[in-house]
Amino acid sequence: MSDSSREIEARVISALDSYGVPYEVVDIDPDFADTAAFCEKYGFPAEQSANTIIVASKRGQKQYTASVVRATERLNVNHCIKQLMGNARVSFANAEETVELTGMMIGGVTALALPPDLPVFIDPGLMDHDYIILGGGSRSTKIKISPEVLNHIPGARTVEDLTLSH
Repeated sequence: MSDSSREIEARVISALDSYGVPYEVVDIDPDFADTAAFCEKYGFPAEQSANTIIVASKRGQKQYTASVVRATERLNVNHCIKQLMGNARVSFANAEETVELTGMMIGGVTALALPPDLPVFIDPGLMDHDYIILGGGSRSTKIKISPEVLNHIPGARTVEDLTLSH
């Protein structure tokens, strides 16, 4: 594991400890960090897994947001996120932008150690579970935790219609 991955994981654990919410670190094979592969290999239900997705503006001053959504749902980028960002042109941040902004690689991105000025939107459907699985900051860890932790993330807010209905 690289020094930057260890540093990110340490930031995640520090944030978790400051929130005072019990958690479990799940060490994983980085080849199985993507949610579907992780759930299949380690036996966690996809509906209790959450993805943290970075969206970037494509017009005007560059701005970013993070959204934490159920892995079984799709982020409503074209309506909800555009409106929240106040920008007509937005899209998913690419891997390079994501690393530059968060220090985390796709497959390990977590809302638990994001830049403090980054708006974080939460899928309310995550709050219905006794636990959720979040990225651990690197592709080598996941965090099993109560969804209550999402209420502790600075600047985070729950947003209705954050995901598309199936």
